[in-house]
Amino acid sequence: MTPQQYCKDKTAQSGSSFTVSFIFLPKDKRNAMTALYAFCREVDDVVDECSDFNVAQTKLNWWKSEIQNLYDNKPQHPVGKALQPVIKQYDLAQEHFLEIIDGMEMDLKFNRYEDFKQLQLYCYRVASVVGLLSAQIFGFKNRSTLKFAHDLGMAFQLTNIIRDVGEDARRGRIYLPLDELKKANVSEEDILSSNKSDQVKELMEFQIERAESFYDKALQELPAEDAKQQRAGLMMAAIYRTLLREIRDDGAENVLTHKVSIPSFRKLILAIKTFFKYS
Repeated sequence: MTPQQYCKDKTAQSGSSFTVSFIFLPKDKRNAMTALYAFCREVDDVVDECSDFNVAQTKLNWWKSEIQNLYDNKPQHPVGKALQPVIKQYDLAQEHFLEIIDGMEMDLKFNRYEDFKQLQLYCYRVASVVGLLSAQIFGFKNRSTLKFAHDLGMAFQLTNIIRDVGEDARRGRIYLPLDELKKANVSEEDILSSNKSDQVKELMEFQIERAESFYDKALQELPAEDAKQQRAGLMMAAIYRTLLREIRDDGAENVLTHKVSIPSFRKLILAIKTFFKYS
């Protein structure tokens, strides 16, 4: 199996909404995004699949060394080998890959976040940095596009957190800032035990409004001259923002007990509409 095929298989297994947009990319950019996404899946799987902290930390440390190997032109892992031409072609910074791993380490060390400032650092590492790398692969002329990529990454990760509140709670995790729970008169036990209430609804609607504000901010920051090149990110935004609004329309408090999703065909329709909007 070639490194590229390994990455394609890894990406396909994820079933992520992001991958719909890859279809519309030129082959070289599609391969680059597939390799980048496969890397994200690999390090994320370490945290999700390793129950032993020491084993997970050892694996993440190995990935740090693999990133060094990658930039020394001697990668060992199929994902590293697939990324080797990508980092050169698109001038991707080594520290960005290490920051993504730092974000995964936060998942090992924390299952609570005291305030939004702490959560924002986590979101930056696991999502905004991926957005910055993606923006470089897509291409841009105006550096303001990097602000767009940063804030769009924040919006995506906040949407994920909102969607996965119940699922994360069943793993003993709460990503919602604890000071905001307290302000809304919602206890940790309310979240962990899926206790729906008007207070939980209000809390979740506040989270949705904040995520919406990051989508608004990102779209305002995207220079018109770069919109066509950044279409893949805009497709992701259309899909994820639709998901966010479905969650709100379903009843924001219901994230405690079930996970809202968008059918694949509808994702494709949203992507196609966005493609032509920015053609």
